[in-house]
Amino acid sequence: MMILDFLYIIIGVAMVLWGADRLTEGASALARRMSVPEIVIGLTIVAAGTSAPELFVSLVSALKGTPDLAVGNVVGSNTMNSMLIVGVAAMVAPMTIARSTVKKDIPFSVMAAALLFLLCMDGFQSFNISGNMISRFDGVVLLLAFAGFMYYTFAMATKSGVSETVESPSAPQPLWRDILFVLIGLGCLVAGSNLFVSAASSVATGLGVSEGVIGLTIVAGGTSLPELATSVVAARKGQSAIAIGNVIGSNVFNVLLILGLTAVISPMQIQGITAIDLGIMLLSVVLVWLFSFTRFTVERWEGAVLTGGYLVYLGWLLYNL
Repeated sequence: MMILDFLYIIIGVAMVLWGADRLTEGASALARRMSVPEIVIGLTIVAAGTSAPELFVSLVSALKGTPDLAVGNVVGSNTMNSMLIVGVAAMVAPMTIARSTVKKDIPFSVMAAALLFLLCMDGFQSFNISGNMISRFDGVVLLLAFAGFMYYTFAMATKSGVSETVESPSAPQPLWRDILFVLIGLGCLVAGSNLFVSAASSVATGLGVSEGVIGLTIVAGGTSLPELATSVVAARKGQSAIAIGNVIGSNVFNVLLILGLTAVISPMQIQGITAIDLGIMLLSVVLVWLFSFTRFTVERWEGAVLTGGYLVYLGWLLYNL
């Protein structure tokens, strides 16, 4: 039975990689066609699509009474996005980041992580956050912050200069083809990720791993596969705006929309997630922000530092099983 699960894992990874390629190609073409900055496409359409697995897993987990899996999924996914995904993408090709992204977009991701940290600490009564609640009111606060993020993103898009837009190609493909690529890509990302998560969770459960750790590692890794695949493929194609926009947008979507919506539907009691996990999540996005200030490029060595940091954190999690 476990052999079959490993086969499902391989199939899921293959679907995610292929879907990420189609999504990146279709989204980039739509950005050129509409003269919209690629960073906006990455922050919205691509980020929403690649965050779909986190949304599905978190909602189902909360409704089934396993909130530690829901919160751990988002915390683990965001940490993986900022450290491993940006790190690997930067090692594939140094990521050039627009000044407006560094000064205006990345701070939203930092704000989202800091807001979740504050809500989970419940007034800093103790660094032991087990049993603390993410209430419906907290969910409303997160959703209001998400609405502000979306308003800001589209407001900036209308003011963006021609220097941040992508010129239309000389022989553009039909519109239906671009839309079809986006839809097929999203479908493969969601289906492949769900297949991966189900099989990986089955393997982890069979090995006796707790749900909290499953959320922070196996599930977070599985639901972050779309971000990893999309960002690496985009970086390899020289589309660093989509790569970094995908990570920033996904981090904001994961915290503000997914946890906000999940908390409004079903308030979540925190179990299996520590203040250290939340602190690492916040630190990871701050590191990306700091590295982005160095000539507005995340260099290969900086990508190696982020990747190494994530591997150390993962090793610490496994050591404390």
